[in-house]
Amino acid sequence: MRLYIAEKPSMGNEIAKCLNGPIKRHDGYLQTTDGVVTWAFGHILRQAEPNEYDIKYKVWRAQDLPIIPDKWKMLIEDSCKKQFNIIESLIAKADEIVNAGDPDREGQLLIDEILDYVKNTKPVKRILLNALDEKSIKKANSVLQDNKNFLPLKLSALARARADWLIGMNLSRAYTLAARRAGHNKLVLPVGRVKTPTLALVVRRERELKDFKPVDYYIIKADFKTVDSTFGTTWKAHSAQSGLDSEGRLVDKSIADELLAKFAAEKNQATVLNYSKTEKKESQCLPFSLSSLQVLAGRHFGYEPQQVLDTAQHLYERKLTTYPRSDCEYLPVNQLGDAGGILNNLQACGETDLQRWAADADSKIKSRAWNDKKISAHHAIIPTSVRIKTASLNAMERNIYFLIARSYIAQFYPLHIFDQIKLSLKFAGENFQATGRTERQLGWKSLYMSEKHPSENEEDDTKNAILPVINKGDLLEFAAATVDKRATKPPSRFTPATLLAGMKEIHKYVKDEATKKKLRAIYGIGTEATRASIIDDLLRRKLLKTEGRKKSLVPTQTAYMLVDALPDELLYPDVTAVWEDYLNELAKGTGTVEDFLAEQIQFTKLLCKKAFDSAMPVLGEHICPLCKKGIMVRRTGKKGVFWGCSNYPRCHMTCNDKNGEPDMEMALSRVVMKKEQPIGAAFSVGMVSALDMVRRAREKDAVQQKVKPADKKYLCPHCKEGLLKRQKGKNGYFWACSNYPHCTANFDDDNNKPEL
Repeated sequence: MRLYIAEKPSMGNEIAKCLNGPIKRHDGYLQTTDGVVTWAFGHILRQAEPNEYDIKYKVWRAQDLPIIPDKWKMLIEDSCKKQFNIIESLIAKADEIVNAGDPDREGQLLIDEILDYVKNTKPVKRILLNALDEKSIKKANSVLQDNKNFLPLKLSALARARADWLIGMNLSRAYTLAARRAGHNKLVLPVGRVKTPTLALVVRRERELKDFKPVDYYIIKADFKTVDSTFGTTWKAHSAQSGLDSEGRLVDKSIADELLAKFAAEKNQATVLNYSKTEKKESQCLPFSLSSLQVLAGRHFGYEPQQVLDTAQHLYERKLTTYPRSDCEYLPVNQLGDAGGILNNLQACGETDLQRWAADADSKIKSRAWNDKKISAHHAIIPTSVRIKTASLNAMERNIYFLIARSYIAQFYPLHIFDQIKLSLKFAGENFQATGRTERQLGWKSLYMSEKHPSENEEDDTKNAILPVINKGDLLEFAAATVDKRATKPPSRFTPATLLAGMKEIHKYVKDEATKKKLRAIYGIGTEATRASIIDDLLRRKLLKTEGRKKSLVPTQTAYMLVDALPDELLYPDVTAVWEDYLNELAKGTGTVEDFLAEQIQFTKLLCKKAFDSAMPVLGEHICPLCKKGIMVRRTGKKGVFWGCSNYPRCHMTCNDKNGEPDMEMALSRVVMKKEQPIGAAFSVGMVSALDMVRRAREKDAVQQKVKPADKKYLCPHCKEGLLKRQKGKNGYFWACSNYPHCTANFDDDNNKPEL
């Protein structure tokens, strides 16, 4: 028996329809002559929570961090146990299994992890479904591949999931505990590999807006006359021009007025310095990846990224469009033969513009989108050959389908051809320029006539103007000049759609060229399928909120506090770029999960240490007079009630209880004595950067080798790397970590033992 395991029920139903029937329906699976089809519900297994490794982790404590599983554990989702049992029983009966997960790394993993969980030894094939129409499914089923060929894809997804667990579980706890030490007892601060740089992007943009001060500047425009026409130009400052700012804008109004007077008094004609006309050809726009579809749908219709994904998924499940979670904007050449049928269907779809455009399309045209070298597991989102009546779709579905279909039709229109004209002239010793264009062939641009041309520039009204035919050296008459006052504009707030674009084009926000290049090559941070959910999660956790009709994203006070407390390694995409690059290499079969996770573990350990020194605004009545990072908390010890700093063990400040309040006079009197002890070092950062991870890993063993055998039973409960050593200070003996200065934990001496 051949068993197909689909990613979701809708996919399973479509596969079964394309197998030889009849179809017999059972609870959780379908039976056909060609085999049995069952399904998962996305990830039917989940990674265990920390407390499911050890119950002690149910209480969040700094001394337990970082939590590093010795053996990674997967558990069955409670809501999926029944379906999992069905799948497991069918695997036991099968002779051959077909992995029918989505054609990406997550789709590969979520079926493979089930097979790994049940310790499957049966042969496994792989079907790659980029569309769910009958023709596509039957074609894919005729060329099944060995599932072993996709092991690197699975390992890449597995490495990503475990790295995200390490960062999310540990650093969310570490910084939440840091906030609680500062008195923010009700806060939970989520930290994530992609989530946090995304949040930081919005926070930095908001601060740019708050710090922005508009600057007035002046644009001088001048009209010149030929024998039979008048056209406009823009004055261009020379290199030695006074009154310019650092961006080359004229900011001195008096100079602008002087120039106008100079032009009005000039008796000589203007001389044409240069006139050029160049033919330009613009290739057809590429079809959509999910991100580019989300961005355009957000810009045109105001849809949020998750709405676009959900709608594209629905169209896919109705077999009207291809796989939506694609990061590719190209198409395989072998599908070029389907173009005639798809275009014929669109001519009868019921949408006037699509019908007209499809009727005029030429299926013999091959655009740059058809490129096998650019295809990986999936291709761009396009219409399928299934007939459609757009009237059967709701408004959002019609709009998304319209964008997808239009971009596909555009591939079968000629190139956009125009003449670009550049003109420069000199008048009164000053330079003037104008740029124009003459359309020669609209081509595919005729489908986008209602949209602004990407080359249009609001700052230059003369751009794309109609210019007369003149020659170098011609003399022109000056007609008039004006000064146009402008003001610099602040950067726009992010919306869900533009933030998603920012995640995809994160390289634009990075200065380091090597990192910029890597981020550009890997298409940013996050994946096509997760970016929308990350933005939604930031909103759900109240780190971001939306304002206004455009739903602009604005950080909350909690977001500012978290971003200000975090180190650069988590706030900027540089480190994530290195990780994504490694994950991409893993997907190609280079590198190992073990090596990748070893680096992630070292990275997590370092950042957990940094959390102890994070700067959080202190909230509370009784701020610790010693460290000023914690608050005095009422506690009960062996000798009764006392008050201690919430920043323990970084700060050992204590004082007596006085009528239910901390005896602050006593506390202040102890500050001088406490500062004389080595604990003062606890308040210096003393941390290495992420770039030192490898060096630190090598140093760790060397440091531990120097510890005396008598002290080896006292492992530092803070860093879990160094060992506690008994040392003598000015005020007696104390115990300090051998990993100093990377770990500054220290403890009082209690009868030759550390008081832990």
